[in-house]
Amino acid sequence: MKYEQQIFFILIDYVIIEQIIESVFSLYIPVRKWHKEKRLKGEGLMKREEIQRLIRIAEEQMSHAYAPYSHFQVGAALLTAGGKVYAGCNIENAAYTPSNCAERTAFFKAVSEGERKFSAICIVGGMNGIAVEYTAPCGVCRQVMMEFCQPETFQIILAVDEENYKVCSLRELFPFGFGPDNLQERDE
Repeated sequence: MKYEQQIFFILIDYVIIEQIIESVFSLYIPVRKWHKEKRLKGEGLMKREEIQRLIRIAEEQMSHAYAPYSHFQVGAALLTAGGKVYAGCNIENAAYTPSNCAERTAFFKAVSEGERKFSAICIVGGMNGIAVEYTAPCGVCRQVMMEFCQPETFQIILAVDEENYKVCSLRELFPFGFGPDNLQERDE
């Protein structure tokens, strides 16, 4: 192959890759821009006192975790749209697969009590119950959140303690999540 032909094919590949990246980000950027604008206006943000209350509940739940294999204890505090809090901890199993994360424990408790609308969840975790860094929800927990929550407005609080925490939306942690809206019939 001649040098000019090689350059031509490299340029074609570059253009195709650039188009793919542009199309993917064109879906993602408007959502992030909308969400960032809402945050700048202070809309939908929880009060610091409410966040700290959820952190305290999640920290307490860490002590209830059953984690004899990993020793990584996690607590979660799930806030419903009506203001009720459901707490959960991780529950491990010797077969590993039947283990349940703190976030899903809280969601399943709430759903089993008839709740279907949620505002926020706080997650605190660490080895031997000592939180030293943020503990983000696993992919399965994010998928459960997609089932019951609005990704743009549902807030996920990742905390180490009452002073060290981050708040992000489900959409930020799971930008291309699959949820009930994907199964709705579309008018074409």
